[in-house]
Amino acid sequence: MAVRSASLMKDAVAVFDRLDVQHPNAWTELHFTNPYELLAATILAAQCTDARVNQVTPALFKKYPAPAQLARADVAQLETMIHPTGFFRVKAKSLIGMANAVVDEHGGEVPSDMDALVALSGVGRKTANVVRGHAFNLPGFPVDRHVLRVATRIGLVSAKAGEDAVKAETRLMALLPPDRWTRASDTLILHGRRICKPKPLCDRCSIWTSCAYYRRQ
Repeated sequence: MAVRSASLMKDAVAVFDRLDVQHPNAWTELHFTNPYELLAATILAAQCTDARVNQVTPALFKKYPAPAQLARADVAQLETMIHPTGFFRVKAKSLIGMANAVVDEHGGEVPSDMDALVALSGVGRKTANVVRGHAFNLPGFPVDRHVLRVATRIGLVSAKAGEDAVKAETRLMALLPPDRWTRASDTLILHGRRICKPKPLCDRCSIWTSCAYYRRQ
């Protein structure tokens, strides 16, 4: 079993090495300057493109530059500002709830601890991992729909595991050393957006020789 696990890790590392070449310097496409901005932007990014979020956040962060200001936001004004991101009523409630908790429970500073992050309003493991990996440089493997789709197609996670983001996260983390987790997630996300779309562009893919989906075609 140990030999098989070592072989799987070696294969996975080779796959991500090639993805690194195809998507150099992969990083979140959300614009931020501090953990608070990234946390708010990631909450807004649910069911919305990063590009659209980046159009909204400059004005948002100018009006609410820190959790203390966001916690006191007028709900109607906040909803109007974030309306383009969709689900604006739910997101406004999450943003204000998050800000209040950060102020009341963490002295106005976004926590880096996973349990503390997921306890905040509107924050799940994916959002927490995005913040931990990009704002705090802590190991984490954010799993979104692109990661699930690409990792399942390649064969890094089983179709059954791919239905559960937490199981997929655990499986993917086991395939790579911690210092590669965040970058690996970013490369899978970019690959899913640019190449391995719902209708994949296999002729442009750098890892087609290792792809279970391609071999079945």
